[in-house]
Amino acid sequence: MKISCGISQAGNLQDSLNTIQDPKLIIFVTTEEKLASHAEELYHLYPNIPTIGCIGMGYQNTTITEHGIHVYGFSDGIEAVGNVIEQVSVMPVKYISRLEQDLHKISAQEHNTICIDICCGHDEITITTLNSALSQKNISLIGGTGGAGKVAFCGKIYEDSCVYALIKNTKGKVKAYKENIYRLRPDYPFFTVTNADPEHNILIDLNGKPAKEVYQSLLNISEKDILTQTFKNPFGKVCGNDIFIISIKDIHNHHGLTCFKRTITSDIITILELDDYQKVVQNTIQSIQKDFHSISGIFSINCLFRYLLFQDLNYVSTYFKEMSKLGTHIGLIGYGEHYKQQHTNQTFSCVVFE
Repeated sequence: MKISCGISQAGNLQDSLNTIQDPKLIIFVTTEEKLASHAEELYHLYPNIPTIGCIGMGYQNTTITEHGIHVYGFSDGIEAVGNVIEQVSVMPVKYISRLEQDLHKISAQEHNTICIDICCGHDEITITTLNSALSQKNISLIGGTGGAGKVAFCGKIYEDSCVYALIKNTKGKVKAYKENIYRLRPDYPFFTVTNADPEHNILIDLNGKPAKEVYQSLLNISEKDILTQTFKNPFGKVCGNDIFIISIKDIHNHHGLTCFKRTITSDIITILELDDYQKVVQNTIQSIQKDFHSISGIFSINCLFRYLLFQDLNYVSTYFKEMSKLGTHIGLIGYGEHYKQQHTNQTFSCVVFE
């Protein structure tokens, strides 16, 4: 397969299409002001292929666009279908037949097919719904949340929805990866969530004590530092042998914490610390190199908080330079990440195409 990328820092769609040739799928990332016009224009230019998009920042290798447009074209040796799952906050299962039909349409297989999704929020229910169909064929999911609660599919703008693309690599395999740059600390205890509001992602009490108080006390920080401390010390939710990151969004009613990922009563969580992030990135690169002798391209989702942390550490340019050594590396900076059956924060997830 081939991945081409067009970029316009000024947000000019026509300029960004100069390098896109005979695509079978388009994914685009643009600004809130131009999402509707770009979606409509792309649909008129490519009416016979799926086009999905969102609001956010995009990147290709070492080029990052914070306010323009990135257009990614997938071609040569792929089959692709796409669609939208609507009413994700209320009844997304009503639309799951669309995904089931698309899986059948391309004869999706575990080793060569990936589902990429972009949603407006309500990540957990979105992921659960998608996997009700994907798990029947063991198809992996990667994706994330776009900005401003809007996504685009084939010229139309949707709210309270999720857009997706199924990509089948007819000339090789695909594989999904997740990267966590945080680690457990032996001296940090595990806590039981004793009070939470999962509908609004509010963490209220841990072991019967206010969550804000527990977080401040363990890290010995002031209230004003909580929202930046989460870059280095997010919460982590235990799921079997894995840990999934929970970022803090805001302080709720002086003693609770609003997060970007929901928690429920009886969840077991802890506070994580930043690992040797450069070593972790190199381990990810080495794992991909071990699994693939030839790489056509990589599509990834990097969390906004992870991007901001790398900025603070003066590591952004080095990070994207290292990733580009694998081959064409494209993607978007999102507000939450999807990896297989989990929603996580401050994480990198990607799919590698042979």
